[in-house]
Amino acid sequence: MKKLLLPFLLLTTSAFAQSSLRPQIDQSADAIESKVIEWRRDFHKYPELGNKEFRTAKIVADHLRALGMEVTEQVAVTGVVGVLKGGKPGPMVALRADMDALPVTERNDLPFRSVNTATYNGQETGVMHACGHDSHMAILMGVAEVLAGMKDQLEGSVKFIFQPAEEGVVDVDIFGARQMVEEGVMEDVDAIFGLHIDSQREVGQIGYRSGPFMAAADFFDITIKGVQAHGASPWSSVDPIVTTSQIITGLQTIVSRNVNITEAPAIVSIGGVHGGIRHNIIPEEVELIGNIRTFGDEQQELVHRRFEEIATKIAESAGATADVRIRKLYPSTVNHPELMAKMLPTLQEAAGTENVILVDPITASEDYSFYQREKPGIFMMLGGMKKGGDPLKTPSHHTPDFYLDESGFILGVRALSYLTVDYMGMKK
Repeated sequence: MKKLLLPFLLLTTSAFAQSSLRPQIDQSADAIESKVIEWRRDFHKYPELGNKEFRTAKIVADHLRALGMEVTEQVAVTGVVGVLKGGKPGPMVALRADMDALPVTERNDLPFRSVNTATYNGQETGVMHACGHDSHMAILMGVAEVLAGMKDQLEGSVKFIFQPAEEGVVDVDIFGARQMVEEGVMEDVDAIFGLHIDSQREVGQIGYRSGPFMAAADFFDITIKGVQAHGASPWSSVDPIVTTSQIITGLQTIVSRNVNITEAPAIVSIGGVHGGIRHNIIPEEVELIGNIRTFGDEQQELVHRRFEEIATKIAESAGATADVRIRKLYPSTVNHPELMAKMLPTLQEAAGTENVILVDPITASEDYSFYQREKPGIFMMLGGMKKGGDPLKTPSHHTPDFYLDESGFILGVRALSYLTVDYMGMKK
């Protein structure tokens, strides 16, 4: 009996030792809340687009270096990676924040509203942190300071990943998380944790889901070619516009007739139809663009297969051709089920059980999924809407009126810090 009890007691003691750091985490987090808000406001005022986060990256790197970390800059163009070595042996835990802003002109009347502009895709535009990446960076900088203050007590090391270009880069095939992974950032990592602010979820809340959480994102282009003719003699044509309309209708049957939507949703959205130049000319070709959202590799494969079959066969039936090009962007964000089950109590202790809420699958996408393809990971949603706010009336992400309640940031600092020390205790 003693032999059976000893390992259990050792495990319990180890877990308790890590849990005992929570009061220290809480005290340190409370002490730096104003600094986290100050960092966020500075990033918000001076946002930078993907792979151009030069000022942002310098601030991050200087902060991590001042905390005594080993810092690597220019990872995946402008990314920053800092490693905090704990005082005791143990796993490497990665924490990630994204750094880039969006080509959006801000409408908020804030003292720290964006002052930056840029050229994006050939057009002059305002630049704005309209998705909350400024808060992600500020929160992770806060976590870095909290954990650096107790590094001698940590049973492992922490890798702080500040990633560029989550929103993408024009005319670049490899960027953001995918490029970070290809440059080896995950090779020595045991597990990774990350969060995303949610402007339509109350502050104090954390949204989570085990398994497929956010959708894979794919873009498509279809060129439908027919035979041009005078609009007065359509029988002389192979009309690509009529064919395109039939293809659009046919593509919608993928979700309604091919996908088992009781398991997970899927989306096929048409984003643009371009063809023709004159009232009385049936054109030779039409360009069709849009995006596909799926959950999991199996569903993605099904939707892609049916997509190409429907588009090409409908075109063929009309005597036209359809050249289908599907570009995979981000895989589905999948929270590791076993890791999620183990760490859920940690989130509940950080926010309160009633504030950790199981959410429906999210059809938006995140390139955090590339990290999860390498090692077990958890991604969660952190509330950024004022208490009592109406999600339907609160501006959504990627809009000029996007706004965050900064009182929710401190929970992000606490949650990521708790996850780190608890995971280390479990792995001893």
